[in-house]
Amino acid sequence: MTRHFSLFIALGCVAVLFITPVAAIYLLIDIEIFASLARSNLSLPIQWHTVSDGQWYSLWLLTLGYVSIGLAGLYFLRRAFANFSRGQLFNHSNSRDLRLFAIMLFAQGLAKPVHFALASVLLSLNHPPGQKVLSVALGSGEVKVIALAMILWVMSNLLVRGGELEKENSQFI
Repeated sequence: MTRHFSLFIALGCVAVLFITPVAAIYLLIDIEIFASLARSNLSLPIQWHTVSDGQWYSLWLLTLGYVSIGLAGLYFLRRAFANFSRGQLFNHSNSRDLRLFAIMLFAQGLAKPVHFALASVLLSLNHPPGQKVLSVALGSGEVKVIALAMILWVMSNLLVRGGELEKENSQFI
């Protein structure tokens, strides 16, 4: 059961790694849909009618950078779960991949408030003086992601230790 679930997670990561760039290209081609999504998801006091196409394309690029951190993390997570699905549980490769996933998760947790702040400045560039916006948001979601990244870092070390114990036990038999 664990192998099947690991394979399911690995395949899910592959699907997201494929679909996300396709969706990003689609949103680049039809920037109005991206703008509509941004308007509905960003709760900022922006004068939306002043935002130019150049600003939307810049926001798309900024968002692509933010999302790329998560995609890099999913790449490493996929590798680890592909190994788990083959029954390779305790090895340095899995530990390294989980550690890299934890680093990417930590980086994305830190990058989210930065992305939001840069987006608020970027979208309010056309506002009159005194009405430009700098909004920084740090919530419990980011704290949870950072805590999860630290837990995964520790777990990656446990995989190495488990591999050493497995190797040691196999030498006694």
